[in-house]
Amino acid sequence: MHVNLAKGFRGGERQTELLIQALANSGLKQLLVCRSDSPLRTRLQGTANLSFLNANHQLMGHWRAPKVDLIHAHEAKAVHWAWLHHCLRGTPYILTRRVPQPVKDNSFNQRCYRNACMAVAISSPIEQHLNTHQWCPVQRIPSALAHLKHDPETVAILRATYTGHFIIGHAGALVDKHKGQRELIAAARLLANKMPDAIFLMLGDGPDSQSLQAESQDVPNIKWLGFKSNLGDYLAIMDLFAFPSRNEGLGSTLLDVMDYDIPIVASNVDGIPDLIQHEQTGLLTPPNDASALAAGILRLYRNPSLREQLATNAKTLLNNYTPEAMAERYLALYRSMLIH
Repeated sequence: MHVNLAKGFRGGERQTELLIQALANSGLKQLLVCRSDSPLRTRLQGTANLSFLNANHQLMGHWRAPKVDLIHAHEAKAVHWAWLHHCLRGTPYILTRRVPQPVKDNSFNQRCYRNACMAVAISSPIEQHLNTHQWCPVQRIPSALAHLKHDPETVAILRATYTGHFIIGHAGALVDKHKGQRELIAAARLLANKMPDAIFLMLGDGPDSQSLQAESQDVPNIKWLGFKSNLGDYLAIMDLFAFPSRNEGLGSTLLDVMDYDIPIVASNVDGIPDLIQHEQTGLLTPPNDASALAAGILRLYRNPSLREQLATNAKTLLNNYTPEAMAERYLALYRSMLIH
């Protein structure tokens, strides 16, 4: 039984979706506990051997849930749900920690973690943090790429729209304290004269959308395109990808970028260095440093051979980050929990 009580659809929900779909191919019978209005319900409709249970908060759904062998909690509220269900029904549970922020060290969280069979960390800094508490066993299983598709006709139209431009892309929720879009705006200002043919395509939506657009009105080389469900079409036209996050559990979006052979400039923060080795599979710059970000972008702009080398090296890593590889690791973990 998977549990994800998030209201929206962000990286953690995409990983929940990818895992459930990959596990469905193994014939595993699965149940997803989620909100009645969860996007996961729509996206996973029709998945083989998958059923749904409504729970709009941590107290709902417990007595209507069928008996299962194991619970997998995919976000913080789901951990609370799983702990309560364990108390009520005795079902063992594991949890996945996806964010780099420290777990609040209070008695309730201690109880939720100490009763878990396993805490899964998606990156090395999260693994190290959880190990310092010694609340429960910890294992690292990274997130997976999504193999985003693209439509050749749409890609051709986009190429024609931006012909003659060097395209620098960014995709992510427009939440500056997390994704650092203000650093990218500042970098675009610094590069306006040095890269006159460059254009920054900003994909995504979020609470900072209006303020970020207002602050960048004087930067004509930035285009705010909003959320795009067809992200693969836009990745197909990018020459470079900038990812100036201020904090990041892992940055699974980078895996999808690598899958499209796009060189990356990203912040050297939290779990990102698990994926990006500086000058090997991308360039790392200090977080919260627009000048360093601009320098990294300019370096790749001026060096096509380095762009190609970084993209080629990054592509070789991806076999370790497929949904199938993630599902195999989780399935092995589920089985080991049931044996014990």
